Amino acid sequence: MAFANPNEALAKAKAVLDADPSPLHASVAHQVIGIWQRDFGDLRLALQHLRRARDLAARANSAEHEADVLSTLGVALVHAGRTRQGLAAFERAVAATRGHNRARVLYRRAYTSWVLGLHREALEDLRRAIPVLRQTDDAIWTARALTLRATVHLALGAVDRAYADFTAAETLWDTMGQEYDKADAVESRGLAAFRSGDIPAALRLLDEAEDRYTRLGTPAFMLNIRRCEVLMAAGLAPEALAEADAAIGALDGIGGQSTRKAELLLAAARAARLAGDPHTAIARATAAVRLFAGQRRTWWETHARLVLIEARVTAGRSSGRLAADAAVVAEKLASLGAPTAPEASLLAGRITLGLGRTADAERHLASAARSRHAGPPLARMTGWVAQALRARAAGSGRGVLEACRRGLDVLDDHRMTLGASELRARATERGAELAALAQRTSLESGSPRRLLVWSERWRATTLSTPPTRPPADPALLSDLTAFREIAARAETARMEGRPVPALEREQRRLEREIRSRTLHLRGNAPEDGDRFDPARLLRELGDHTRMVELVVIDGRVHVLLCEQGRVRRFEAGLLAEAEREAEHVQAGLRRLVHPGSEARLPLVEAAGRRLEELLLGPAAAQLGAGPVVLVPPGSLHRVPWALLPSLRERVFSVSPSASSWLRAQQIAPPPGGRQVLVRGPGLATGGAEVPELAERYGSATLLEHDDARVTRVLEELDGAALAHIAAHATFRADSPLFSSLRMADGPLIVHDFERLHRSPYRIILSGSETARFASVGADELLGLVTALLPIGTAGVMASSAPVNDAAAVHLMLALHEGLAAGLTLAEALRDARTTLPADAAHRATGWAFTVFGSL
Repeated sequence: MAFANPNEALAKAKAVLDADPSPLHASVAHQVIGIWQRDFGDLRLALQHLRRARDLAARANSAEHEADVLSTLGVALVHAGRTRQGLAAFERAVAATRGHNRARVLYRRAYTSWVLGLHREALEDLRRAIPVLRQTDDAIWTARALTLRATVHLALGAVDRAYADFTAAETLWDTMGQEYDKADAVESRGLAAFRSGDIPAALRLLDEAEDRYTRLGTPAFMLNIRRCEVLMAAGLAPEALAEADAAIGALDGIGGQSTRKAELLLAAARAARLAGDPHTAIARATAAVRLFAGQRRTWWETHARLVLIEARVTAGRSSGRLAADAAVVAEKLASLGAPTAPEASLLAGRITLGLGRTADAERHLASAARSRHAGPPLARMTGWVAQALRARAAGSGRGVLEACRRGLDVLDDHRMTLGASELRARATERGAELAALAQRTSLESGSPRRLLVWSERWRATTLSTPPTRPPADPALLSDLTAFREIAARAETARMEGRPVPALEREQRRLEREIRSRTLHLRGNAPEDGDRFDPARLLRELGDHTRMVELVVIDGRVHVLLCEQGRVRRFEAGLLAEAEREAEHVQAGLRRLVHPGSEARLPLVEAAGRRLEELLLGPAAAQLGAGPVVLVPPGSLHRVPWALLPSLRERVFSVSPSASSWLRAQQIAPPPGGRQVLVRGPGLATGGAEVPELAERYGSATLLEHDDARVTRVLEELDGAALAHIAAHATFRADSPLFSSLRMADGPLIVHDFERLHRSPYRIILSGSETARFASVGADELLGLVTALLPIGTAGVMASSAPVNDAAAVHLMLALHEGLAAGLTLAEALRDARTTLPADAAHRATGWAFTVFGSL
């Protein structure tokens, strides 16, 4: 019962002790309490109860039960960090038992060996225990032993063997009521899914396991550790760090297992390093090394040393001593059969390469490169990175590009298993180094066209295919409806000055539920294999349109000007300076939209000239007179491009990639030319342009007041030719897919847009800062605009800066005049700017808007 219903078992054990039991019965009761405290509570109390159980078993003259208690005590001692005492207890227990009872003791010792990282010893004990457990029809302990053996196989990278054991164990669990063990089996299947590269399935199974543990009322620190692993692989390192740190706090609060604390510290160290916080990583890894060493857990200690070295390198340290340490760790992990050995060899190769020790670097990188042909995707990626570095050290540009191509192909296949656009975007971070190596090699080759191809290879890949459309999941739809209601109530309460903590807590809970369900989606859109073709791009541009693709290599902006059948390269300024200037421009525009700021107008215009020098350099003078398509990196998404002198009176659009622009150009408008006009609540002007536009269009669908509810708005937007949405926008930097437009019944969020079968052909977002994005992964953007581009929208007009509401009304009315006359969205915006008065607020508002997608 201790694992079927742990809390009920605890209560019954206490009741037995209250009833003046015999020594044997008292021993069993203390053992149950000890198990509960060991796994779910205070380890100090666990040891007290288990020692009492051992002594009572001796008084009862039950040698078999005493051995059983000794093995339970051995597990607790190891979890407490008293490894030598724990192993000694097992030696006595094994010697005192025979047959079925010995098989159970061997299972517990195998579990302890797994905790200690002694995988071969664990497999040997399980080899001896499982046949006996099967012969005696002990289904519960057989299932436990199979689950443990599968977990050991996973630690050694033998995924197929693990799946076979998990399947056999699950068949047994289906016949029993061992609820904690069932939850553990679900958790273990989640780990197996992760090891095989299926992150959505892993997240779904771990969430299911958490629900089971919650219903049992038991903490699950191993689950926290495993979820941290999956979150890191999904590119969600900050969330993994927060989860690990929270679990450490909870574990310390109950006086729990020091072995689990060490593992959580290791998970936190890995997450901190991936999150770009090397100093926290060093602190957590150092603490983990100390604990593992004291617990005599060599496998784990070596992994913690690997993370410690990685964090020190990330912090800018490099020395011969660090290289030697990395080599020792790599050798030790290889001897232990750890799947992370190639990662350590790659690290040793990087350090020695940086020190100029090419012979040593080649040896380490060659070892790491062997992993490129087998194993899960991220392990193969490690091998291809090592192979690319080998080729670069050997001076083989062709070898670098081939390794980069093969490695990014592996990551492409992995990304397409992910249904959520957020996971796809974050997964690209794994390919950033390969993409940068390929770009640097292409630059050195002197071929602008080759540099363009490699710039496109890993840019805005999330937009290459639509995200998996969420299923008609009643629970998800219910959560979305509840989220809107709570968010609307919280917004009303804030406006009235009432307290909102309870509403905000419920809103955050619903956000977690929605996001969790979305992350479970598995990709169903196969890669179409349509690689970027510069010749096709140049044909589509023709003789008059030019494309400017900005590529950042080693901190410097390079401008690729695509025009009239050729690609030319120009060198511009430093990215860091351009980013700072863009922030200054944003601050200036924020002031200009308010009355009385005329004196600042020349300052903002001068900043626009400096920004042009940094971003376009000499290419600005080569743009000709025709339309321009700008393809900036994600880090420059806040640039108000219309402020640049060479673009102020020009037709232009911005696209996340050249490939994305080509797709947008090919989208045909839907038949019927249906227009939808939406006016949300809370606007300063009340969305004054919308009623006038409704009169102009006559047959347009007008949604305002109670009609502007999310469900109705989505129904009308689906497949429309033109949509104009005047609504207050909220950008969520902490969770960009919860960025929203305020409707009558609450927020219309990015997750809602992803439920559309086809978004409007053209969409105009007339509110302030509707074109704000979160830059994630290698070069990806998440926000309202980028949610629309992959699902059928050819062009979006939105603002990247604050706007003056009255000036925006003027601009919108002029814009629609141009559209009615047959102009494209970019042409209509260019002409609409010329109709604005010359005051600062109108000019700043005109500069704030940009067309994204097709011209």
